[in-house]
Amino acid sequence: MRNIAISFFVVLGLLSGCSKSENKDEKKELPPQPYQYIVAKSGPAENWTQYPARLEGIQNVEIRPKIDGFVEKIYVDEGSSVNQGQLLFLLRNPQYEQAVLAAQATVNSARAAVANAQMQVTKTKPLVDKKIISAYELQAAELALQAAKASLAESQAQLANAQVNQGYTKLYSPVSGVVGTLPYKTGSYISANTAQPLTTVSNISKIFAYFSINEKQQLEFFKHAPGASIEEKIKNSPLVDLILADGTKYNQKGKIESISGLVDPNTGSFSIRATFPNPNGILRSGYSATIQLANNLENVIIIPQAATYELQGKVFVYVIGTDNKVKSVEIKVEDMPDGLTYAVTSGLKDGDKVVVEGVGLLKDGTVVIPKETTLQNAINKK
Repeated sequence: MRNIAISFFVVLGLLSGCSKSENKDEKKELPPQPYQYIVAKSGPAENWTQYPARLEGIQNVEIRPKIDGFVEKIYVDEGSSVNQGQLLFLLRNPQYEQAVLAAQATVNSARAAVANAQMQVTKTKPLVDKKIISAYELQAAELALQAAKASLAESQAQLANAQVNQGYTKLYSPVSGVVGTLPYKTGSYISANTAQPLTTVSNISKIFAYFSINEKQQLEFFKHAPGASIEEKIKNSPLVDLILADGTKYNQKGKIESISGLVDPNTGSFSIRATFPNPNGILRSGYSATIQLANNLENVIIIPQAATYELQGKVFVYVIGTDNKVKSVEIKVEDMPDGLTYAVTSGLKDGDKVVVEGVGLLKDGTVVIPKETTLQNAINKK
């Protein structure tokens, strides 16, 4: 029994010795590991800012009747292209036709009265000259002629008015453009008080793109745009791109033409209008799209997004010092269009060695084996 007890304590001692040896090995620091870095280099960069936009034709003209009547004929279809002055609708209301006929009859009667009065003057004048009748008779005949002419003029005005009203039964397009929806079909009764227009014709030879920017962006725009006045700054603003709903870029550049003078109190934003040519009629009123504004950056450093980490809403990178120890540095960044890189606007300087891999494994003071790489290789590796 004594030998068994001695053996037990010997084994226990050996196990305890092994455990202490393993703990001692775990406490040993790992040797420095290789980490790739890029050398920070400042320079210009082209960035983009995007804003949701709504599109409208340069003219959206509602076609509304000026008289009541029934839609007798529709000469166009929804979405069809029309020219200025083209007939769109024919309305039917017999009272306007009858009004024209009645006015025409009144004109004919008035003309006959004028002719009769003129004849009376012609007959009376020689009798007065021969003093067969008094001058009073001639004056009365001349006054009767003047009254007949006035009556003719009045009846002609009434005829013209009746013809104008009858003309309202034909509705023509005031502009060249594209026909919108047609809510009323043949046989529908409409009037000047009808809520919906017969249709809307949109002139889409050019397209207005409306979008909004906030107060800070508006101040930045006016601060950096060249020109002494607001008008000059708008005139000298760079051309803008239009991204369509399918993600493709429209093949025509647009120009900013106006910025609202007052901020919208509900949204705190300013409305901007950019104009795009639309020679092929691809763009239509009501489309949604995205305005893309160039934002040229100066003296920024481009780094991979993978080289950064966030802490409490702030962005950091690790920079390798002269002793090959890394140090975390807070930076300010702007997103770049490629979605892979950042433009560093502050926090780094030319020549800094920025770690571009294994950022999540590092901490301040870690010693590394630096291995230089390029920005492009770092991005491609990611």
